Amino acid sequence: MTEIAEPPLDIKRRGLMLVLSSPSGAGKSTIAHHLLESDPRFSLSVSVTTRQRRGSEIEGRHYRFIGRDEFERLRDGDALLEWAEVHGNFYGTPRAAAEKAMQEGRDMLFDIDWQGARQLQEQARGDIVSIFILPPSMAELKRRLLRRNEDSADTIAMRLKNSRVEIERWRDYDYVVVNTDLNQAFSEVRAIIDAERLRRDRRPGLFDFTAALLSEDV
Repeated sequence: MTEIAEPPLDIKRRGLMLVLSSPSGAGKSTIAHHLLESDPRFSLSVSVTTRQRRGSEIEGRHYRFIGRDEFERLRDGDALLEWAEVHGNFYGTPRAAAEKAMQEGRDMLFDIDWQGARQLQEQARGDIVSIFILPPSMAELKRRLLRRNEDSADTIAMRLKNSRVEIERWRDYDYVVVNTDLNQAFSEVRAIIDAERLRRDRRPGLFDFTAALLSEDV
């Protein structure tokens, strides 16, 4: 993936919250990984979850893996910006880290499901850019889940069943990308981000910039 250059002008901007959602196996986590590798302006919102860690996952990088009692304590103490139950496990976004990043003008990446996305949209609609990743077909979605070789047959069957419910939520998102080819899908996500970062209402520094521009005596 191409490295992303820093913008040439240091115009103060407010960070955006990029929400990526998809059914399991459609590619949102892979796209999120490439985005974090190529763009230093993004920070990953690391969710907490009660599910078991997969062999390829790293504690504190992919998720924070906690017990149900601790999750309920965070949820009931209003320490989670959003939370949801998915496939029998709980997931949530710690509030403090996300709020700090936004105040500093950094972009936050949320790799979450439609339930969490809906909660974020209710709380911070003006800051959210939401993208839903679709598979090219249900058959291909099944092949990707099998190829991952990390879940039992029963878990894969449950994920495929739940994927139909998840796909029904595509209308709730600002943008939809069909992940037939990973490089093409990533390019489309990048184009969305580039456009959203240039929106006038996300760049409060334009007030000072244009004032200075108009004061120049040439």
